[in-house]
Amino acid sequence: MHTPQHPKPRLDEDTESGIGSTLDLTSSSKGDGKHTNQPFGSPSFRAADRLPRENESPPQTSEVSPHKIKQLLINISKVPLLFILLFFFICSLDTLSSAFQLAGGKVAGDIFKDNAVLSNPVAGLVVGILVTVLVQSSSTSTSIVVSLVASGLLEVKSAVPVIMGSNIGTSVTNTIVAMMQAAERNEFQRAFAGATIHDCFNWLSVLFLLPLETVCGLMTRLSHLLVSILQIQSGEDAPELLKVITEPVTTLIIQLEKCVITGIAMGNEGMRNKSLVKEWCQSAGNESFENCGSNDFPLSSRVKCKHLFASTELSDLTVGLILLAASLVVLCSCLLLLVKLLNSLLKGQVAKVIHKVINTDLPYPFGWLAGYVAMFVGAGITFVVQSSSVFTSAMTPLVGIGVISLERAYPLTLGSNIGTTATALLAALASPGNKLAAAIQIALCHLFFNIFGILLWYPIPFMRLPIKMARVLGERTAKYRWFAVLYLLLCFLVFPSIVLGLSLAGWRVMAGVGGPFLGITIFITTINVMQTCSPRHLPTKLQNWDFLPKWMHSLKPLDRLITKATVCCRVACEEGQDEEKEEPILADAL
Repeated sequence: MHTPQHPKPRLDEDTESGIGSTLDLTSSSKGDGKHTNQPFGSPSFRAADRLPRENESPPQTSEVSPHKIKQLLINISKVPLLFILLFFFICSLDTLSSAFQLAGGKVAGDIFKDNAVLSNPVAGLVVGILVTVLVQSSSTSTSIVVSLVASGLLEVKSAVPVIMGSNIGTSVTNTIVAMMQAAERNEFQRAFAGATIHDCFNWLSVLFLLPLETVCGLMTRLSHLLVSILQIQSGEDAPELLKVITEPVTTLIIQLEKCVITGIAMGNEGMRNKSLVKEWCQSAGNESFENCGSNDFPLSSRVKCKHLFASTELSDLTVGLILLAASLVVLCSCLLLLVKLLNSLLKGQVAKVIHKVINTDLPYPFGWLAGYVAMFVGAGITFVVQSSSVFTSAMTPLVGIGVISLERAYPLTLGSNIGTTATALLAALASPGNKLAAAIQIALCHLFFNIFGILLWYPIPFMRLPIKMARVLGERTAKYRWFAVLYLLLCFLVFPSIVLGLSLAGWRVMAGVGGPFLGITIFITTINVMQTCSPRHLPTKLQNWDFLPKWMHSLKPLDRLITKATVCCRVACEEGQDEEKEEPILADAL
């Protein structure tokens, strides 16, 4: 019996509706108001596209054949391999952070050094983004901010925008991880949307909370009030379960003098000539800024560090680039193998059961609590592993293969944000007496930023705009894969760098350039919303963007240009290889 085939939507069709195609946040889709078990509302995101249907599964028999026993043993043997790959994946993330710190740590310290720039809240925000992207560690940038505040070089009110920027910058890691799934279009669409939902939440929260903090200092006042009331005393370090497991490997690869970056940020010019690569370790473990990066401490407490680059004569930049290349190779390899292994394990009935357990809501009338339970789970796991980047990066491939839906990934990510601030708060309790109040106040500001963001963008289903924005980004990257690279460069490097440059030029220049840009952005967003909701209230010409040149409201012309350039480069490379092959033959003929 012939079953009719339903044509799948083609992702290469030009379905863009102008500028509104990238800014349409008002169109309703499945799962925005009410959670569904489907990863996405569009047909390409249906669980049925990946999971086999019931009638496709082989008939169940009561006999236990040798083939089934063999298959069971193979699947059981894959489980320890899965944990081994996950372990090396996490180690590669840690090494990637060290590589970025070696390559850009001193630049990050120089960026923090100009405290006059940090007094501008917008400049402080982009400094937080750039520094966290450069060192790939929000905890490193936060610790620098704590040291600056504790030494009196920076006010808490000026530090809050930097913390907000740090929150944005730390989300770049899982966005990079999502790009490793670019080989399969639908997986890439889901994975990129699952990764960028964190970015969208942070950007939207900053858009509302930064002006509020600048005007009335809400988070600064609340955190100061709590610190004054509680009279908190110095405590012990937060438990570091993940580091206990990964440090035996990562410390054999590289160890860093992170205090060098902080010293440069605090204006200590002597730190500039010191290497971030740790050569000598102290058996006593009582490091301070006085002996940071120095060999002047007593011989009795000095031991040679045992890692690959302990005695190297290479520069920090060279070591950083070597580690960057190596860690990216390991990261990509582990991620690709993880995805293949998960796909082989999570198939058939197993996949259906796991997908149902993770994404199903609670029974009526408690269905609305499912998202908050997911937040609690995300916060708990992040607290245990001591890193939101590790949690969200490990979750990204699961979103890509369809095990976790975008609607469920959203509260898990929000919970991860809370978990990492709880960890920072415990770490702040272990600060020295002169830094204790500043460290706790900044950790509380970080906590309040995430709590207020959740209150804005989660409780009311209509306000869950990050889901809609991430879905649009996922669709764009599936259609134009180069868009992922463009997104990373613009959001985490080009745009922050331009804003920082304008800030250094003075507030008049910044207002002169930023004012018109902000006005145009608000105008385009408003027109897009009206085009979707009530186009009849707009003039006929503004009901769509077709009156503009196509390159101004569609990515298709840019896609053609990039495709043409790629094809030209490929042809040139192939011609060069052909010429190399022909040269020996010609030489022999002569």
